[in-house]
Amino acid sequence: MHAHEAGRRRRTAIRRPAAAFAGAAGLAVLTAVLVPARPSLSLASIVLIYLTAVVLVAATSGLPMALVTAVASDALVNYFFVPPFHTLTVENRDLVITLAVYVAVSATVSVAVDLAARQRAAAARSGVEAALLARITEAPLEERPLSAVLEHVRDTFGMTGAALLERDADGERPVAAVGEPPSARPTLSASAGEHLRLVADGPAVFAADERFLALLATAAARALQAERLTAEAARTRELTEIDKLRAALLAAVGHDLRTPLAGIKACVSSLREPDLELTDAQQAELLATVDASTDKMNDLVENLLALSRLQAGALSVQPRPTAVDEIAAAALLHTPPPPGRAVDVDVPDDLPPAWTDPGLLERVLANLVANALHAGPPDRPVHVWARHEGGTIRIQIVDHGPGIPADQRERVFAPFQRLDDRTTDHGLGLGLAIARGFTEAMNGTLTPADTPGGGTTMTLTLPTAP
Repeated sequence: MHAHEAGRRRRTAIRRPAAAFAGAAGLAVLTAVLVPARPSLSLASIVLIYLTAVVLVAATSGLPMALVTAVASDALVNYFFVPPFHTLTVENRDLVITLAVYVAVSATVSVAVDLAARQRAAAARSGVEAALLARITEAPLEERPLSAVLEHVRDTFGMTGAALLERDADGERPVAAVGEPPSARPTLSASAGEHLRLVADGPAVFAADERFLALLATAAARALQAERLTAEAARTRELTEIDKLRAALLAAVGHDLRTPLAGIKACVSSLREPDLELTDAQQAELLATVDASTDKMNDLVENLLALSRLQAGALSVQPRPTAVDEIAAAALLHTPPPPGRAVDVDVPDDLPPAWTDPGLLERVLANLVANALHAGPPDRPVHVWARHEGGTIRIQIVDHGPGIPADQRERVFAPFQRLDDRTTDHGLGLGLAIARGFTEAMNGTLTPADTPGGGTTMTLTLPTAP
């Protein structure tokens, strides 16, 4: 708005000589038209015609030009239409009064027209200010970035840069800025509250609206406060999540590490007991228990390390063309299903290679199959199915278990989430979190859905190799 005002003043300065020339030419043309009609027109009619011209000039060119036009037209009336003609002499007192009243009325009308024009401009400017402030303030504080407010300030006043400065023990420093950096002597400056100051640099502004600038400064200060409160709330939420994660980790690790350790300790103690006579089969069973417990602890440590790499952003991904059927076979070979459980694999060997990290994909498939085996009933196999669709490889792991409620499907991908599972033999609840994290690191997607007839279908989508 103020930029528009400055532009208007510049345009007015440029047009003023042209308006003066146009006014002089208009009076000349009007006089040339009226002089031949002088015998048929009364002096009152002529004066009113000139008065109309003065009003038009006042409305279009402002008060100074209107006053000049009033004086000039009064001289023209005197010279051409008041006897004796072609002189500035007035032959009687009534005509003197007429000319004097004409000048007074012209000046009064010009002032009134100019005042009305100024009031219209002020009203328009107030409307623009109100609209701008409404646009700034109607948005919720958390959706009103400080940079947007500063951009409004810069654009409204036609500046090259705007900033909000904060004063501390070391002096003032910008907490936010748009456009050019703030200078030592800004063009505009307004207090934005305690220790805060709104500044803007750019072309000189004539008679800036201090009230409007103060309102914008207040809006900037509130936007800064909202941003700081939002950041503080985010930090609080982050710390809360970290505390919850730490508590869950300690609780889960305390239980899931202790259980296999206790089994190992018991087996080893039995094997070392000199007074305990064990058959070969019993010794083999104890050693098998030690081996299984060690594998369980190893899986637990691997999952924890994988999760820590994911959360630290330190996961190394090395994608390359990968045969999905080979990775599926490797995943089932290294993580075989428990005795009595079956996995039905339908992964064609002629699928185009996926663009993925083979090691991470094997871990994802192993986790998804292990989760499906745990969820599904013992008498129903888990199905692993893969197809090429468009530019992607789509892999589905299907179980026929109880399924996952729709409102819980994203929750299962959070670490240490086991939903209603209260058993002690299924780990920490990290498998799906790691599967989702690894998949997204490979530019893939992993989404759960219902299995027709009951159960859950995990769909893993990966890009094909270029």
